[in-house]
Amino acid sequence: MTGVHFMGIGGVGMAGVAFLLKAEGREVSGCDLYATPRTKWLEKNGIPVSAGHSAAHIENSVGELVITPAVPPGSPELAAARAAGLPVRRRGEVLASLVNAADGVAVCGTHGKTTTATFTARLLRNLGADPSWCIGGETGTMPVAGTGKGPLVVEADESDGTLALYRPRTLVLNAVDFDHLEHFKSKEDYFDCYRTAIRQTSGVVVVCADHPKALALAREARPPKLVTFGFSPDAQVNAADWPDLPVLGRHNVLNALAAIAVALERGFGREQIAAALPDALSALPDRRFELVAESGGVRVYTDYAHHPAELKCAIGMARALGPGRVRVLFQPHRYSRTKALRSEFPPAFAEADETVLAPVYPAFEEPIPGGDIADLYAAFRELRLNAMLARSPEEGWKHLFLSARPGDVLMLLGAGSIIDLVPRVVSEMRDSTFQAREWTPLAPRSFFRTGGKTCGGGGKVIVGMGSNTWFSDCATDVEIVTAPPGCPASRPGAALLADHPELAFMAGIPGTVGGWTKMNAGAFGDSFGNHVESVDVVLADGSARTIPARECGFAYRSSAIPGLITSVTLKPAGGATGSPSRYLAQRKRFPPRTCGSVFKNPPGALAGKLLDEAGCKFLRVGGAAVWQEHANVIVAEEGCTSSDILALARLMAARVRDRFGIALEPEIRGLEV
Repeated sequence: MTGVHFMGIGGVGMAGVAFLLKAEGREVSGCDLYATPRTKWLEKNGIPVSAGHSAAHIENSVGELVITPAVPPGSPELAAARAAGLPVRRRGEVLASLVNAADGVAVCGTHGKTTTATFTARLLRNLGADPSWCIGGETGTMPVAGTGKGPLVVEADESDGTLALYRPRTLVLNAVDFDHLEHFKSKEDYFDCYRTAIRQTSGVVVVCADHPKALALAREARPPKLVTFGFSPDAQVNAADWPDLPVLGRHNVLNALAAIAVALERGFGREQIAAALPDALSALPDRRFELVAESGGVRVYTDYAHHPAELKCAIGMARALGPGRVRVLFQPHRYSRTKALRSEFPPAFAEADETVLAPVYPAFEEPIPGGDIADLYAAFRELRLNAMLARSPEEGWKHLFLSARPGDVLMLLGAGSIIDLVPRVVSEMRDSTFQAREWTPLAPRSFFRTGGKTCGGGGKVIVGMGSNTWFSDCATDVEIVTAPPGCPASRPGAALLADHPELAFMAGIPGTVGGWTKMNAGAFGDSFGNHVESVDVVLADGSARTIPARECGFAYRSSAIPGLITSVTLKPAGGATGSPSRYLAQRKRFPPRTCGSVFKNPPGALAGKLLDEAGCKFLRVGGAAVWQEHANVIVAEEGCTSSDILALARLMAARVRDRFGIALEPEIRGLEV
């Protein structure tokens, strides 16, 4: 049994290692959830790829399983391999063994690994060194892996600790910043991984002189030979000696200098290198400041940046393109990183004109306290930096696209599913024209009188007058339609109490007849829907309809009533259940700019009590604060935005989930927690 099976073989790192093993003559197979251009490339190179995951993939011919940290413990192939007593290795272990058996050039560091490894492999190839390579990114016609008779250039990943297994002839060390809290217990554990790799390098360590921590680690480990590169006057391979390198951004100059240092150490002369550089540096790897669409004076770039230092560099590159607005959509990668680097993220966006945050891409992690997108948004507000909070990457992109104007640079940043937006971006940008337009406030339509702006056009949201509906700050194309003044549904609900004593329990509840009906408002064990005979509505197509109560779908603080409520017919008045003053005496007096309960009561419990016990009464985000008289009420104070409210609601729900294991359901339409 000599075959090697790769779980998730379509991943950029896994595909490269599989290709190299196949080139060595090993029998290689793999599986992944979906067919992609990369899996098709593998199949063209003689590596069969199965769709989906199954224990049947571990057959008699398979003698080893290769996985990544993203593989969950209960995966069928993993369980089958362990049951059969087969060795299970991580991708990094396999790649390290290949490097250690070859003339290896391992490129490591928190940032710049992919670009530096790409520059190095392309430069050595142009110089005639005929390298092999395995890199976590593709560049034009250069796939993730290739074979030659010369040195093996690889991107050595530290994220799972396998960097400590490398014993290369040449080690390149770029910038080093604390990262990967999902694996390392402390900063020292993280930096020790680098120290070990440096000590085990048999030849030369090429290190960035501009990054004190990287230089200190290299000097502490005392490798056989140390070569420095950078802008620093003390750097041996100095930027001053290689002016006008054809790359954008100071960080990419450093990446290019590292590749030059490797070539010099391998005996190539300055003139040879200078002649080979233009082509070697002509393209960045995919998702490294990659222009994916351009139309009507608007450009869209994607970048894999997901650490604050990388984000700052990417945004700086965009700022260098010209005077237009730089507008960013960012999806954080992993809860652990978001929590650990929470205070470092906001300053990285200082050069952006607009920042939109999308929910965290979890990778294989479960949510953790302090790691939600709402926590990161709150950090922006604490530093008095503006940002918007989108409910999804799709909503964030829609906002950027619909409000773009000529000269804008739009950026999609992150290492997660945000890349899936690219086909949509390309399609929507194709032949689009943009105008120099400004937003008009949507705020007067929002129940909190906050946030939200519109560029006109787009979809239509139909609401009953006074219904509890939250509108996103990213609502760039929303048309809010409510009942016109004077129609029965816009009548204040309180005006009904004199004629309908059976509604006394509604005394003190704000809103209109339409709002009470749409949200099935209620209190003290009763609800408005119990007293409705029928509802008149106007549907989205303009047609009118009368809906009997039995078809209204009344439920706890909700209904299934479509369209715009124009009138409500109540059942004949019944016996009084008490005077309005009696109910008013029992009800808390809500402050201005609230809309009652944020969350519905879960079965057998009170949302307010759960939120109180979870410590929510002192929470605030920006201008949104939890009312200290009732933990299930948000107050919109001066300067409050819709994003403040969304973030605060997410934090409230997270506290209850973490404390009690209960998922609260918003009573306010539009909120997603």
